[in-house]
Amino acid sequence: MRKLMAAGVGVLLTLTLAVWVNSGTASATQSSGTTLPAASAAVPVALSGIDLHDGMVLKDGDTYYLYGTRYACGFRWNTATPTNFCGFGVATAPSLAGPWSQITNLFDPNSIDPYNGRTWRDECTRNNNAGCFNPRMVQRSSDGVWILWFNSVADYADGPGRNSYNAMGCAGPAGPCGPGAGAHGSYNKPKIYTCVTNGDFGIFTDGTSAYLICTMTNQTLAMEKLDVWWTNGTGNVAGNGVTNIAGYTASEGPGAYFDSTSGKWVMTLNYDNCGYGSGCGLAYATAPSPLGPWTAPRNWGIAVDSKARATISWNSCGGQPRTVSVVDGVPYQIIDLWVPDANDDSRNQTNAGLLITPLVFRDPPNTPGVPWQPFEELRCYQPGSSATATTR
Repeated sequence: MRKLMAAGVGVLLTLTLAVWVNSGTASATQSSGTTLPAASAAVPVALSGIDLHDGMVLKDGDTYYLYGTRYACGFRWNTATPTNFCGFGVATAPSLAGPWSQITNLFDPNSIDPYNGRTWRDECTRNNNAGCFNPRMVQRSSDGVWILWFNSVADYADGPGRNSYNAMGCAGPAGPCGPGAGAHGSYNKPKIYTCVTNGDFGIFTDGTSAYLICTMTNQTLAMEKLDVWWTNGTGNVAGNGVTNIAGYTASEGPGAYFDSTSGKWVMTLNYDNCGYGSGCGLAYATAPSPLGPWTAPRNWGIAVDSKARATISWNSCGGQPRTVSVVDGVPYQIIDLWVPDANDDSRNQTNAGLLITPLVFRDPPNTPGVPWQPFEELRCYQPGSSATATTR
């Protein structure tokens, strides 16, 4: 099997950071008893000049890892003209505020997709540049192995029952991933039963088990519990698959986390189909357990907006919500700040920015006639607090 190497970028990237600090010192306690900084005291971070998109962030040890899809080699989404797949990259830093390192690829785009024998460059540009997106890195709790999930959209079109997902074992949180990448380097085409689809997705864990939450082809949300290896679904087992979550339609960018203060699982999502959108609504649902039942707060009245009480932000700070990442015990909403390209069609997003902003769930009672704010206001910026840093 061809060895997969992490490919670096041979240029100097300039990264602009806008860091906003809340001076509060409050703390929160998770159900495990570990004292963690409260989300209300966390620091929102805005990044620009780094080619990592629709991804996530995590912390391992003292190092922060930022993952995303790359565009700088020339990928353009959903066009008839052939382009390149640039791969999934990772950068590291000593804090969310950086400085972020040079980007390396998690696997070589020219290596082989074991599922169909194509190169990943071919796989991720076929069907009119359908693309590969949503890199999600998780560490399996049973043995500490790092697993990269992502979707290759064109796989879904290959026939009934197909799904777009891929899972790779990795040498570590910075890769490399896939066959030949050290003792845990591997590839698996997941067996999926509920999330048989090709849309955006997220993966979250309860500390022992992992769950795949997905956007179905009709833009509703579904979920299934993963197997003990975190590389296949178990939606064929009664109770392990959920569909039509909270009644949402036209949804994308789901993510979920456990809120220790309320004791509830919280899901966030882009509540309207909004590819590369510069201002997409962010909404939520809650559940007593990962597999639900998931509910969104009800609204009352005549000819009402059914999402009005479920909306966290109507424009998501001028970007598109992607997923939720929990770092240092704080849930952060990942928001892509998409930009138009030279032709104003937004199909190459090399220069798009990124906002990593904390979520603070207030969990008020949904009572008519009482002021309603389910989350603290999403923090987008604070004038006069920008800083600069460089990735090497």
